[in-house]
Amino acid sequence: MNATQIHEVLNKFDVSPSKSLGQNFLIDENIAKWIVSQLEITADDCVVEVGPGTGALTEHMAPLCRKLILVEFDARLAEYQKNRWANTPHVEVHHADGATWDPRQLFAEQPVKFMGNLPYSAGGAILANFLTSPCACSRAVVMLQKEFIDRILATPGDDAYGLLSLRIQMDWVPKALKTVPPEAFSPRPKIDSTVMLLTPRPAKELPPYDHRYMDELMRRCFSQRRKQMHKQLPKEPDWKEVATAIGIPVTARPEELGLEQWVALTRAYDPNPLATIAQNEDEIFDVVDEQDNVLKQASRKEVHEQKLIHRAVHVLVFSKKTHDCLLQKRSAYKDKHPGVWDSSAAGHLDAGETYEEAAIRELREELGIEDAKLIHVCNLPPSEATGWEHVGLYAALHDGKVHFPAAEIEGVIPFSPTLIDKWLQRRPEDFASSFSQCWKAVRPMIIENK
Repeated sequence: MNATQIHEVLNKFDVSPSKSLGQNFLIDENIAKWIVSQLEITADDCVVEVGPGTGALTEHMAPLCRKLILVEFDARLAEYQKNRWANTPHVEVHHADGATWDPRQLFAEQPVKFMGNLPYSAGGAILANFLTSPCACSRAVVMLQKEFIDRILATPGDDAYGLLSLRIQMDWVPKALKTVPPEAFSPRPKIDSTVMLLTPRPAKELPPYDHRYMDELMRRCFSQRRKQMHKQLPKEPDWKEVATAIGIPVTARPEELGLEQWVALTRAYDPNPLATIAQNEDEIFDVVDEQDNVLKQASRKEVHEQKLIHRAVHVLVFSKKTHDCLLQKRSAYKDKHPGVWDSSAAGHLDAGETYEEAAIRELREELGIEDAKLIHVCNLPPSEATGWEHVGLYAALHDGKVHFPAAEIEGVIPFSPTLIDKWLQRRPEDFASSFSQCWKAVRPMIIENK
């Protein structure tokens, strides 16, 4: 779309650009084409665009992707987009706030890429909503005011370095691609904008750490960024020992720590006893026959390497209020099924342990749930799909907070049963093989909230 066409849309739908909404519409068609090219859209991609406005970027993306989801806050422009794409089935338009629109549905649409010409006032909230780990997006291209992008790119020693820098850099590698001058927009802003590319930080580049706990520690310390940070940290372990271990002075302030040091600090203060242990190869399991009779004991390593039949439990935790089911994304450091989605809690039985005892223990160790009543659903026989495990399958109801060990679990998110059905059908490879067997067994019991 050129400048004349964009102004025609604004006039037709009686849209006067709002300063409070940060509405500066891109009118340079060449820049729009170039920005879209940086997303590297393929025919299999689902693209989500936040703030499509008059469609300067949208027009170039729609022909390239399998599905295009538009999220527009301005009701008049959302109406325009719905009219514009009414006869194009693969384009979906939502009149919604990009900072609060529910992105969970995107997991069933992967591969997903994110595009946004975002307002400065809401840019941080929108990025947090769509790009906080674990998320469905595999690549993102965004345009924001240069000052905002400079804050994301900043490193220790820069005046712009702070909480926003670290929150993005935890999960993404940011790269500035192009400065876009004010004359490329209508109305003209007073400052330059920057186009930025975000690619996922490689798995295992950083040791496992609790993202949520790190964010909590950073918020505490950056709330008083000019003060020595140890005053905002827990009393245990000893600050001097932590500072020495991660190579910073005891007088350090939060803006002096790089990403790797913040990760090391988080791991040092994480109270979860399993925070840095993905699995113990020396664990002893009961080896059993097809009728679940104990034959002998063997180590975890031996059981997995020799594909010996053994025992495990899976627990699916449902919300009492919404009936959503908690799923965990397994850590990249797990020896089996790393980085895929699985039951709320799952694990092997220790030698001599009953299925129910193991289920109670796994709920406590993996989710921090102590008081949920277990419902025995069924037992699944060993097969290649279950990893040669006799599986004791349980369900539980819980609506409180969960706490999980970072070395074992990357994240925990509640999903509706309908979304899980769709996701499993379209992308079974996103799940641990035993989960599909568990879901198939428990699904008939679930009554969804409509």
